Amino acid sequence: MAAMVAALRGPVAHFRSRTRAWTRGTRGAANAAGGRVGSWAVHGERKRVSVRVSTWGRGGGAVLECVRVGMPRRTGKVKYFNIKASFVNEHTVCGVDKGGKATLLSADHIVIATGGRPRYPTQIKGALEYGITSDDIFWLKESPGKTLVVGASYVALECAGFLTGIGLDTTVMMRSIPLRGFDQQMSSLVTDHMESHGTRFLKGCVPSLIKRLPTGQLQVTWEDHASGREDTGTFDTVLWAIGRVPETRNLNLEKAGVNVNPENQKIVVDAREATSVPHIFAIGDVAEGRPELTPTAIKAGKLLAQRLFGKSSTLMDYSNVPTTVFTPLEYGCVGLSEEEAVALHGQEHVEVYHAYYKPLEFTVTGRDASQCYIKMVCLREAPQLVLGLHFLGPNAGEVTQGFALGIKCGASYAQVMQTVGIHPTCSEEVVKLHISKRSGLDPTVTGC
Repeated sequence: MAAMVAALRGPVAHFRSRTRAWTRGTRGAANAAGGRVGSWAVHGERKRVSVRVSTWGRGGGAVLECVRVGMPRRTGKVKYFNIKASFVNEHTVCGVDKGGKATLLSADHIVIATGGRPRYPTQIKGALEYGITSDDIFWLKESPGKTLVVGASYVALECAGFLTGIGLDTTVMMRSIPLRGFDQQMSSLVTDHMESHGTRFLKGCVPSLIKRLPTGQLQVTWEDHASGREDTGTFDTVLWAIGRVPETRNLNLEKAGVNVNPENQKIVVDAREATSVPHIFAIGDVAEGRPELTPTAIKAGKLLAQRLFGKSSTLMDYSNVPTTVFTPLEYGCVGLSEEEAVALHGQEHVEVYHAYYKPLEFTVTGRDASQCYIKMVCLREAPQLVLGLHFLGPNAGEVTQGFALGIKCGASYAQVMQTVGIHPTCSEEVVKLHISKRSGLDPTVTGC
């Protein structure tokens, strides 16, 4: 999903006919470890995506043509079953293929990596009948037209960002705050930038009804919690981006004795990725308390395989996992948000260095850079351990990936300040951060 969003924001010329990529749904963490990890794994379906230029959107957009395929590569050590499986007992599953043929499979170790799917608000009349999700948006054969995106997650904002970018009338309906779980100052800057570039926001609003009009358009009724009033609007497409649900309900986990969180149906795991049954493991979106990110699930799966069959004892470290929100102005982060740092260490023990900067490419083109912002969250006591880095600007993912290594290794603010920047890059602004929020000084970068 993130790769597609990044591609769609770029010039249409970047698309080549039938360029192919692998996908596992939005963000893809759902099926990151599908296939066999030593023994075998209960997994979702892989899909191959062919991208080809279409005519919807300004100057052309993209349509995804998805075809089910098997594993991308098969060897004598991996046996692939294209079946839908559920547990019979703690060592056995029953898989059923498309023709209804059942197959019993037993193993010493079982890995659950079935992922998750976008959630529909089934309590809202018309939501399921007339709405779509991020899984569906690229399947559309025609332009989605005037679109209402319901939700404030990274998926919601990424979808709204590229739809606005290709010239579509796009509105985001948010119940509360944007990008829950992320730094809220950065999140506000993300939505401010989107709003200033044409995306509309309905804040504090919750949809209550969707119905199709004789014209074919969708009439959405919502409640404005700020004013207490009810309002309506007409759209061509309603896209739900209100979270994901794990694919665990049809696995018959109770027959194997695998415990789940009753509130969200995610599988409870320990530091070894083991469930309540020691030889059954769960990784990716189905696991409780794990980041719903593809690279995290892939890394966890590899480490699990090495522990099971490679005599390794290395556990997955879920701290300081970098990520990026691929909105029109990218937001990359690693480590703690400012709110988390203050809650953990106390305001008096946290120092935040920050800067508003102007990327060189914005200067040349005369683009507004008022939301290009960096902040580094540190412990106040010397040598000021870096707790988190937040970067809003072009190529945020590339910038954050590099600094994530240093933060993972325990970098301090003093060490960052000893690092020589590469000029002229956006990354060099990180190693030039010298103004703290506590000082009250203007953090706007001037000159070189």
